[in-house]
Amino acid sequence: MKIKQIPGVPIQKSGGFHDTESRKDYDTPSVASEKFDILKERFFSINQWKSFSGAVFADFTLYNSNGNPIKQLPEVGDFIRIDIPGPGETEAKGYDWVEIINISHQQADESESYIMTCRPSQIPGITNNSHIAHFYSQASTSTFMIQREGSLIKAGIYGRNEKPNFNARFIDKIRNLLIALGGMCGFSKIQWKSLTDGLLDFT
Repeated sequence: MKIKQIPGVPIQKSGGFHDTESRKDYDTPSVASEKFDILKERFFSINQWKSFSGAVFADFTLYNSNGNPIKQLPEVGDFIRIDIPGPGETEAKGYDWVEIINISHQQADESESYIMTCRPSQIPGITNNSHIAHFYSQASTSTFMIQREGSLIKAGIYGRNEKPNFNARFIDKIRNLLIALGGMCGFSKIQWKSLTDGLLDFT
């Protein structure tokens, strides 16, 4: 599979990757613009992502840098706690964590896009532990994007440089390896495809 080169998405250097997209085409740009406004609200409602992807998939909760859950628009420096099905990191009490490292917006006459990039992180609010609490290493990124071009709207998630996180306890190394290998073989793409499809489900 050829890696898509997308402005704003980190360059793939090594490890696994995925490009997961869903799209819908409408009769007119005005209808697409109306749907994009709804999509934008959903995109930034991270605490509600599970309701779009389905009950059997991961749960997402937005946190600030102090380690407190928040209900507001995400900002660079915020964190997302991910509760994936199955056993999680013992040190992180069963959760995986990512930090939001970039949010950008571009707009032209008939196009508009939002991009949010995250990378595996330590647990926020704990200053005496810099351990990466995620099954992927800190070199990995996940970039979430929504886009409108004329009458087309799209939701995409792009994984880059995905490698297992071996900077962990022995039992967590095994867990991280198994989940990372599963993700690199395409199992995480099922989760992400469910989310992108759900974000565009306006029925």
